[in-house]
Amino acid sequence: MKLTLKIWRQKAPNAKGRFETYQVEANPHMSFLEMLDVLNEELIAKKEEPVVFEHDCREGICGTCSMVINGEPHGPMAGTTTCQLHMRHFRDGETIVIEPFRASAFPVMKDLAVDRSSMDRIIQAGGYISVNTGAAQDANAIPVDKDTAAHSFDAAACIGCGACIAACPNASAMLFVSAKVAHLALLPQGKVEAKRRAQAMVKQMDLEGFGMCSNITACEAECPKGISVENIARLNREYLSSALGSETVA
Repeated sequence: MKLTLKIWRQKAPNAKGRFETYQVEANPHMSFLEMLDVLNEELIAKKEEPVVFEHDCREGICGTCSMVINGEPHGPMAGTTTCQLHMRHFRDGETIVIEPFRASAFPVMKDLAVDRSSMDRIIQAGGYISVNTGAAQDANAIPVDKDTAAHSFDAAACIGCGACIAACPNASAMLFVSAKVAHLALLPQGKVEAKRRAQAMVKQMDLEGFGMCSNITACEAECPKGISVENIARLNREYLSSALGSETVA
């Protein structure tokens, strides 16, 4: 299949970017990233600079293959990361527009690669639990009922790709933050930091320049792991509860 690609090219964070047009032939069974590999091989063969994009596992679990395809984070398939998107979902002769995630907290490093370290700093602010050192506890040492464990696991499925932020017109990180807060808040192990976790992570989110949530729910629609906006309600409850408690993050 023959495709026309309009790809965002930007040499450096402060450089002026632009869309450039390329022609590529792809096998319908290729993944989207394999198609970009083919393009880059052709560019290298012509002594041209290849397109920079991020990837790691290519199994839909690391969250690094972040790009906007035809206006949708990770492309047109629901519940699918870019690396798991296949070319059979596009038409022969189609024009595909590819650009990086757009958010002030995600500065473009080069081409399609953005700096998402702001999300790491949010995790560092409160996305952890206190544990005793030494041998691991037995699996059944801390009983957790099945429903609670299931809801916690659903929230923990967030891979931190940033699609929710790219989909939000306000570039809000609320779905990401709420998932990280919820999966710890639901478990007994997460109670130690419960009074400050939500405050600390929301404060860091604001410092990073993410926007406010306006309940459009585009974040849930574009999330490749189907993280529910119900977690945002839990984050709001956790934040209010901690604000009314004895501990306040300065």
